[in-house]
Amino acid sequence: MSTLGVVIPCYKYGHFLEDCVRSVLDEQEGLDVRVLIIDDASPDDSAAVARKLADGDPRIEVRVHETNKGHIATYNEGLLEWAETDYVALLSADDRLVPGALVRAAALLDAHPEVGFAYGRPLRFQHGGPLPAARTSSTGTVVYPGQWWLERRFGEATGCITSPEVVVRTSLQRTVGGYDPALPHAGDIEMWMRLAAHADVGYIQGADQAYYRVHGNNMSTTDFGGQLDDLRQRRIAFESVLAKCGDRLPRAEQLSAAVHTRLARFALRRAYRAYDRGRTDVVPVQELLDFARDCLPEGLTALPEYRALRLRQRIGARTMPYLQPLVLSAVVERVREWFWWKSWDRRGI
Repeated sequence: MSTLGVVIPCYKYGHFLEDCVRSVLDEQEGLDVRVLIIDDASPDDSAAVARKLADGDPRIEVRVHETNKGHIATYNEGLLEWAETDYVALLSADDRLVPGALVRAAALLDAHPEVGFAYGRPLRFQHGGPLPAARTSSTGTVVYPGQWWLERRFGEATGCITSPEVVVRTSLQRTVGGYDPALPHAGDIEMWMRLAAHADVGYIQGADQAYYRVHGNNMSTTDFGGQLDDLRQRRIAFESVLAKCGDRLPRAEQLSAAVHTRLARFALRRAYRAYDRGRTDVVPVQELLDFARDCLPEGLTALPEYRALRLRQRIGARTMPYLQPLVLSAVVERVREWFWWKSWDRRGI
């Protein structure tokens, strides 16, 4: 039987810990699972909660930091120093697994030794609300060639993984190393791409694999300034993969061009949508334009998004929200956003 280790980093999330741990140990029938809880010097009772859980279950180990080391160092401690199992997963203390998620992932990895990590669909839920109903029966699995999956990420310039839904082959984790401290907000996507540069990628169809809790303390940022930071972090992540794994990527130059073009288009789209929504006073339009120009010094003016931004600048920030229904690119953008949100939960890649 394969073994699987789950690293649960915790900082001030002691009130979530029991539910998280129980989803790992009580809802993955037939699998040899072990848990490491690492409390990163929480100022609350998180360490006491963790120790109490460990006292009642020999499969749980606890480490408590005397001083706060940060989430990246904590992740790497568990993944690289502790994990000795066949497979390993990283699960934030405020998230939880869907019943049978680890069993399904381990079965895929057992059946396909060429696969470096397996993932499936996550379910987002609002903190304080009920858990959404989860699908627990898989309709099959897909193995994507790592290079193909990686090129798709570069083509889209974004990730398709939240994080708690991933199980990694431990030997591969050790080969590629840990999370990069230079990427505190984009380390996940960079990690998945590094793994895909070395191995194929498995996807579990039909079943939901994890619950991602949405609350005010999530590290992801949705404010307007944060959206620019997100683009910057993504750029650093993709450039990091090119630097670290370029010798494994036969089309590295094309991938670099593709991702920089895509990021420039994202930035321009966010800039011109600020005019559509009357938000130019809070959206850093000029900084987004500067970012796009830096990503794509040549050819920026040929992009349709650039022309859309220039049109709105000529119309003016005050007038544009009223003329939005008459501007084709604004109508197209609204339709695009609608389809994007409708298709989000069905996208595995």
